[in-house]
Amino acid sequence: MVNFIAFLNDLQPLSQELQEAVLAGTVSAQFPAHHLLLKPGQVARQVYFLESGLVRGYTLLHGREISSWFMQQGDFVISIVSFFTQQPSEEYLELLEAGTVYSIQFDQLEKLYREFPEFNFIGRKLVEKYYVLSEQRAQHLRSRTAAERYDSLIHEFPTIFQRVAVQHIASHLGMAPETLSRLRSRK
Repeated sequence: MVNFIAFLNDLQPLSQELQEAVLAGTVSAQFPAHHLLLKPGQVARQVYFLESGLVRGYTLLHGREISSWFMQQGDFVISIVSFFTQQPSEEYLELLEAGTVYSIQFDQLEKLYREFPEFNFIGRKLVEKYYVLSEQRAQHLRSRTAAERYDSLIHEFPTIFQRVAVQHIASHLGMAPETLSRLRSRK
């Protein structure tokens, strides 16, 4: 849990009391590759921090998997809409690699926000970070060419082809696997 606490301390130094409360409310777990942290119809009741591993968020559209995002070690993983509304999810959260995760339940997080006002700063900084990533992805899909989207992904996540199946990467980039293969062969 050292990396988890260090990550939080980098955002905002934690008081000893807050650190103890975070640790008391955090659960550690190890899961195998392809474990589903969440499926459609389930309510996202926790937020995860990835100590190790890689998670893909995806939905099904006409029987096809559409990858929305990939998060790796050092990232937080959450089904935003389901978690914050406490309504059933429409997406899957799948570990693509075996991983160690730390999780905090929705109610525990709310308690941390209420009891430790400084923890709200951490929550705001995390929401800002992941909202910006989401907006950048949406803008890239709307305004960049396939080649530009590919180049941007490789720049941001150089090891992606060693860790993620080509069809998942292609759906994330909004292109057919054949288009992705052509782009890769030209580079």
